[in-house]
Amino acid sequence: MNQERIDQLNQFLQEEPGNPFNVYALAMEYVDSRPEQARIYFDQLLAEHPDYLPTYYHAAALNADLEDRDKAAALYEKGIALAQAQMNQKTLQELQRAQQAFEDDEDEW
Repeated sequence: MNQERIDQLNQFLQEEPGNPFNVYALAMEYVDSRPEQARIYFDQLLAEHPDYLPTYYHAAALNADLEDRDKAAALYEKGIALAQAQMNQKTLQELQRAQQAFEDDEDEW
């Protein structure tokens, strides 16, 4: 976690509160060091910017890591549907591969 980067991102968020990238970048800063804080930012993105496609891949993976498997599964589904609606093939394929890996992992439980 880079505190200087976090401070800068918080400043950007204050300057542009409607820009989803600033919240996304904050979430990504916290993913490894403070996953619960990252989840708060991802949840904020999902509530305030449900069409911000980059959120779904990382939010689903984080929820899987935090063992909220139902939420992870739902996020993969929503992300895939959104990628299809936005005709974003690259992200669609990434989400489908991640979902498949998630489901394969679930089969091992």
